[in-house]
Amino acid sequence: MGFVSLGKSGLKVSRACLGTMTFGNTEWGTDESESQRIVDTFIDAGHNFIDTADVYNAGVSEEFVGRAIAKKRDGVVLATKGYNTMGDGPNDRGSSRVHLTRALESSLRRLGTEYIDLYQLHNWDHDTPIEESMATLDGFVRSGKVRYIGCSNFYGSQLVEAQWAADRQGGAPLVSLQPQYSLIWRDIELDILPTATRHGMGVIVWSPLGGGMLTGKYTKRDDLPADGRLSRGSDMEAEGMRMLTLTDRNFEIVTEVSKVAKDLGATPTAVSLAWLLNRPGITSIIIGPRTVDQLDQNLAGFELALPLDSAKGLSRISRPSVSYPWYMQLQM
Repeated sequence: MGFVSLGKSGLKVSRACLGTMTFGNTEWGTDESESQRIVDTFIDAGHNFIDTADVYNAGVSEEFVGRAIAKKRDGVVLATKGYNTMGDGPNDRGSSRVHLTRALESSLRRLGTEYIDLYQLHNWDHDTPIEESMATLDGFVRSGKVRYIGCSNFYGSQLVEAQWAADRQGGAPLVSLQPQYSLIWRDIELDILPTATRHGMGVIVWSPLGGGMLTGKYTKRDDLPADGRLSRGSDMEAEGMRMLTLTDRNFEIVTEVSKVAKDLGATPTAVSLAWLLNRPGITSIIIGPRTVDQLDQNLAGFELALPLDSAKGLSRISRPSVSYPWYMQLQM
């Protein structure tokens, strides 16, 4: 597979990025022994990029990752994120200097490392001036505790504001964006992805299988697999996600993915990842296996040569709806 530069930086990352949100989840996730096996298998397969966050399972994911890479730290590009609520106090969340400083120190301790290769704002903080957040991140880079900085879940306009703030202050810019993107969630193509591209940012995709929808295990709205991600939870958030995801349009996409997979002798998972890997502007794809077997299935997608006709067919059937003002600009 080789390695690619993360945006305009000199940092080389693998096209596959190991996501570790499942590590340490006691209900549906991965215990430490299997987490270690997943990390070892991923690295032995020639990949170097691992992503976590302080909020994943209340810090347990970072602890598992830290111990798993302890003997091979220099060969790993380690990414983590800060922003989310990590305590009961008013300054225990957000992108303020106070919280980010605490968050970074806690992540370094849990990960058992002296530096983070890529430290990311997990979300936009409406309560903190972006100038304060960017100045804080620049301070982390200058201190040597962070090598590069990025963000996740930003709008296009927020990316611009962050980069302008860094430029005005003479500080380190964001080198990457981590957005949701897949055959069923292509919204970023309208504004966010072009903005990231114009600013020379690497794009690290999360949820490339649409929460499991594109694995082929979901075939009927009223017959969900017991072990599926979309089957979990009965609260309003879980019900809302099912309502957004289990749509007629998305089932049509899944049917086409399964057809292409059958024609190629591949799995729907591999086809979905192969389509995404060749989309313009995409640097790396985060996969989140719960087992080594799932990891192997995911990595097959990075080796699959998807025929051009198949890729075009998948792009046609999954084309996102376009609202104002994008439809005005696209017809010009």
